[in-house]
Amino acid sequence: MTGPRLGHPTAEAAIEALRERGVGTVHVGIFDTDARLRERRMTIGPAEAALRGPYAFPNVIHRWDIAEAVFDGADTFLSEPAAIDPTSGRAFPFEADAALYIADFTGPSADLSPRRLLARQVAKADAMGFAVKAAFECEFTVLAETAESLRAKGFDRMTAFLPENACFASDSAAGWSDLLVGLEAVMARLEIPFHALGTELGPGCVEATLAARDPMGAADDYALFRAFTRAFCRSRGLTASFMAQLGAGFQGLSGHLNLSLADKDTGRPVFADTRARDGLSKTMSHFIGGMLRLLPETTALCTHTANAYRRMVPGNWSPRTPTWGFGNYSVALRVANADAATTRLEFRVPAADTNPHLTLAMALGCGLWGIETKAEPPAPCDGDAREIVPKGFQPLPRTLLEAAQRLKDSATARALFGDRFIEHFAWSRRHEDAVVQRFVSAQERARYLEAI
Repeated sequence: MTGPRLGHPTAEAAIEALRERGVGTVHVGIFDTDARLRERRMTIGPAEAALRGPYAFPNVIHRWDIAEAVFDGADTFLSEPAAIDPTSGRAFPFEADAALYIADFTGPSADLSPRRLLARQVAKADAMGFAVKAAFECEFTVLAETAESLRAKGFDRMTAFLPENACFASDSAAGWSDLLVGLEAVMARLEIPFHALGTELGPGCVEATLAARDPMGAADDYALFRAFTRAFCRSRGLTASFMAQLGAGFQGLSGHLNLSLADKDTGRPVFADTRARDGLSKTMSHFIGGMLRLLPETTALCTHTANAYRRMVPGNWSPRTPTWGFGNYSVALRVANADAATTRLEFRVPAADTNPHLTLAMALGCGLWGIETKAEPPAPCDGDAREIVPKGFQPLPRTLLEAAQRLKDSATARALFGDRFIEHFAWSRRHEDAVVQRFVSAQERARYLEAI
């Protein structure tokens, strides 16, 4: 399907583009709390009516967990008003003459939506005079497994695609060529461009760096990239995994956020100051200070699965403390400032399974709070910072349960992101932790069953 872009500022302009491109089918979806797109497939007539509104969607999706078990039964489940974002239109990659749009709730469940949470932080940045640019980069593992083979194996003893894979190696790249070219074609239809795509450390591992753009588009890109990478690999008889830690024999998978601010009127980057000794502006320094000060109590927003905390252990590359530094890969906030125009922050704590809307909302909310309060960062770290906790700062939580409790208890998080969202999200994370704690792995039984 070729023709005009499907994303437009107004519903009428989007409808006109759909007609010009001869679209017959439209997929309309809402992201759930864990960033999975829950969609309906419509013919063009009902889709045009939905774009104009009103539109409705079942409100259960923010009240069930990642396995679709309902944990919030306090309310009656019903259809709630929602609105389709006409700027979000893209081609649907697996059907001819089909499109995809993203919607979100406008009624009571709007307060529970991570995408709405991000929209509010973007609006706050705009009110403060800033334009935001963002991009996500992640690692994922491709397994030589199907849905059937995974279940036959009990999700154990999994075989990696190209187990001889080596990081950045040209001989590994040759083995990946056909798969990655096909993946690029799928993402091109979704209008998700890559900055880079190549092999990473470990069996079956690939790193994808998405191109920088506006914050909502960047978060949508990453959530859709994950969904359609999984779908594409399944179409090839493979499985793509974005789990933070698949097991002891696999590498941890990161989901880093790159972020910068500019003056919204002039476009001038505001993170750099060539007159300063370190090249950083006071704005960037305060943004770093705000993120690091609040990171220990908001970690659950960017690291929201029990599995993600298995990556934050000794022997892994993952940062585990509220630190920052210049070009340092062991810190939570890595400053990349090779030149003023591209000076940015790389937030290295999130894993590949992170909810991009939540992570970006958290980073913006905490960083803007730092600018408002003139928060000062600790000294930058030069060496391995993974166990360094700066004086006067808290260590990061090491479990999802601890992170959820800290978030629930944070008055600042409630002020920035809303009582209702924080209360509900912390509850959902405590539920998630409790579910995972009920399961015992084969490795745990092998270690303890006969010895204790």
